[in-house]
Amino acid sequence: MQGGKLLTVLVCIVSTVAMVNAGDPYFYYTWNVTYGTIAPLGIPQQVILINGQFPGPNLNSTSNNNIVINVFNNLDEPFLLTWSGLQHRKNSWQDGVAGTSCPIPAGTNFTYHFQPKDQIGSYFYYPSTSLHRFSGGFGGLRVNSRLLIPVPYADPEDDYTVLINDWYTKSHTALKNFLDSGRTLGSPDGVLINGKSGKVGGNNEPLFTMKPGKTYKYRICNVGFKSTLNFRIQGHKMKLVEMEGSHVIQNDYDSLDVHVGQCFAVLVTADQVAKNYYMVASTRFLKKEVSTVGVMSYEGSNVQASNELPKAPVGWAWSLNQFRSFRWNLTASAARPNPQGSYHYGKINITRTIKLANTKNLVNGKVRFGLNGVSHVDPETPLKLAEYFGLAEKVFKYNVIKDEPAAKITTLVVEPNVLNITFRTFVEIVFENHEKSMQSFNLDGYSFFNVASEPGRWTPEKRKNYNLLDAVSRHTVQVFPKSWSAILLTFDNAGMWNIRSENWERRYLGQQMYVSVLSPEKSLRDEYNIPLNTNLCGIVKGLPLPTPYTI
Repeated sequence: MQGGKLLTVLVCIVSTVAMVNAGDPYFYYTWNVTYGTIAPLGIPQQVILINGQFPGPNLNSTSNNNIVINVFNNLDEPFLLTWSGLQHRKNSWQDGVAGTSCPIPAGTNFTYHFQPKDQIGSYFYYPSTSLHRFSGGFGGLRVNSRLLIPVPYADPEDDYTVLINDWYTKSHTALKNFLDSGRTLGSPDGVLINGKSGKVGGNNEPLFTMKPGKTYKYRICNVGFKSTLNFRIQGHKMKLVEMEGSHVIQNDYDSLDVHVGQCFAVLVTADQVAKNYYMVASTRFLKKEVSTVGVMSYEGSNVQASNELPKAPVGWAWSLNQFRSFRWNLTASAARPNPQGSYHYGKINITRTIKLANTKNLVNGKVRFGLNGVSHVDPETPLKLAEYFGLAEKVFKYNVIKDEPAAKITTLVVEPNVLNITFRTFVEIVFENHEKSMQSFNLDGYSFFNVASEPGRWTPEKRKNYNLLDAVSRHTVQVFPKSWSAILLTFDNAGMWNIRSENWERRYLGQQMYVSVLSPEKSLRDEYNIPLNTNLCGIVKGLPLPTPYTI
């Protein structure tokens, strides 16, 4: 590493020590991001590798660890990584999306420093720039409980990450050109499990091995682009124990619908005849099912798996009923030494209701997507930087949408879409899907309570159907066709945070927005100062940093 780059890294680390408990350990990584050629579906294509790996390396941490990752961008275009599900308390600077960060220029590096503070669970990371996610650059991210915090199940024999996703054989550049020209991407070409596509009866190397009689944890994440995927294991039940950072009531499932951006952790016991078994991942809610298999093998056995695969469920009502079976485990501990169920969200008064309706229309003859009639576009200057430097009015306007969308939206406005939300208020957000396609949305920086998902249109009377006791705290929400979903949360994490469609075709074409949560105190108790190694671009490039916050 060159001396200047090393100094930058050290300055970044020293400048952030004050943010965290000095007793929390540090872990350092160097990631080299490059192009490579592989053939996940049998057709050679360009992919994005991290340290030569596709998918990228698993990031294994424990609650409150300090993670320092020096990312070298060896691509031919700017690049960013984001960390799906990590809350980045008081620290949206590390979120890694276009609204908060300048991208890492080609041929340079940037050091991320974040801490999964009081957080556990199963997550993943991925590129947030352009359509890079369609070429790879994603990987598993797990946050384990600290040793003193009890977990509501026995330690598994091993802990496996299962990344499932739909896949296209065209490069991200070609797919981007499709969307820029007004065309759609169409159905995916295949499905992958940990970057591989298997065939029934083929020569498939086992992805995972289990010892007879032992129980294993599988962390299943849908890192894809547009397709809900159903995951199942031949002949085995899956006991659901955690989703996106929350312990849940431990029900057994034959299969799980994993919507885009979601992660489930299940326990699987090797209690069947010792041989090979197929894991199956198949698309849902598409005109034509696309699927793949991977092999899970019992240790010491060479008996091939049966060619008779378990079938996927039919219809989205099945998926809705499965969602309704998910319940928070109110007796389990969270990442802190107190019961996670002690937070009685159902007894807090709602101070604001925001309804977000997905919108689709033509702009200059090309398809755009939006929320409440606004199709978001990222300005040259990241929104957070413009706000922090006191130049927001030169880059974007707050509250260009109303909390209640118009009954009929016939046009789309293309501009930055930023809502101003008062710090520490308890807010209800309703996602309303007027289309026949499945939707999935993510909110950075927070976990929220998904209290209801129902067919039809939302009205205030629907609140009587809310689960106000044990809705799962998570960061993604599915919205079924011609349906709505409601979430509740306290906006107590200061920063600039992204709400986005997890359908990346829609996100790229504007179906996303940001919420600005400003602390009036401008204190380090509420938000960290800008890291000294932050890249500056747009109208803030070359400007001196503002006066830092103090306690």
